[in-house]
Amino acid sequence: MWHGIYGHDSVVERFRQSLAKGRLASSYLFLGPPGVGKHTLALKLAQGLLCQGSEAHQMDPCGQCESCRLLEAGNHPDLDLIGLPPGKRWLPVDLFIGDREHRHKVGLCHNIAMKPMLGQRRVAIIDDADHLTIESANSLLKTLEEPPQGTILILIGTSRSRQLPTILSRTQVVRFSPLPTEVVADLLIQQEIAADRSQSTVLARCSEGSLQRASELADPELWQLQQRLPQQFSPQGFDSIRLGAELTALINAAGKETDARRRRMRAIFQLVGKHFRQVLRSSCGAACESGDPQTLAGEQMAQLDPSVQEYALAAIDRCLEAEMQLDRNANQATLLECWLDDLADILTRSLTPS
Repeated sequence: MWHGIYGHDSVVERFRQSLAKGRLASSYLFLGPPGVGKHTLALKLAQGLLCQGSEAHQMDPCGQCESCRLLEAGNHPDLDLIGLPPGKRWLPVDLFIGDREHRHKVGLCHNIAMKPMLGQRRVAIIDDADHLTIESANSLLKTLEEPPQGTILILIGTSRSRQLPTILSRTQVVRFSPLPTEVVADLLIQQEIAADRSQSTVLARCSEGSLQRASELADPELWQLQQRLPQQFSPQGFDSIRLGAELTALINAAGKETDARRRRMRAIFQLVGKHFRQVLRSSCGAACESGDPQTLAGEQMAQLDPSVQEYALAAIDRCLEAEMQLDRNANQATLLECWLDDLADILTRSLTPS
């Protein structure tokens, strides 16, 4: 554990070695499941790089110098941190190069080109890189291609497939693994999300290594939904009309705010996708007990029941597509209806003899 951050010591060691060899890149892309500590680690790395009280290559912020205190207070002059504004679905170009009246006079690209105020470096952290528009990404390209000396940019996303090619080609990808189950259980207790160890363990086992997903599952309504998934989303028990009414009520119960309903809908898509991944794991037994069904080797895939493989993979793809459509601001009611209709077609086909 590095400075209270669990599960990612290998990432820290990678940065230490790069610093020691003088090979630190200027642009990194942190990719991994949500809720595993990518943002927290990026902030602590920034603190280590900007710290005035310790050697930079040690990556051990002292916590006492002016730089560390300013960063912990959230107002360090050499750190730029941006993410999705409230109510927005995409990172607006204004965050990078300013609005039309102040183009290239404010924004991240302007700030990071300025001389550092406290030390020798400037650091920028861009959350929600999954939500870069083509225009926003293009405004960032010159900074990525010709970064000012001593500049470090860290972009944070969830998967490679959700990144624009122009971003992938100009950054070094750093992959983050899911957190161990016991770590998620400990964090649920520490953050008072779970009432006791028994609950935290159950939530952690269902979280796929994500504290964020474990926190969502702590919602009693989502937890009850997950318990019913094996029956409701089986080829024999699927009823799209009944499910549509049930899930609509569940989404509406999140509140009147669009963002709250969107988060609840995303959690539903993720839970159902997780269910079908478990179906794949169960169908191939020990050969893929601990693997990701989307990256199984050919010999492992061969052990799957062909009918299960076909409908489960198709359902997983449809859940991922639904998340992307949600990001594109699709009408929620229409999206839910189309998603359930498509799943009905997928599961019905699985019952038809070939």
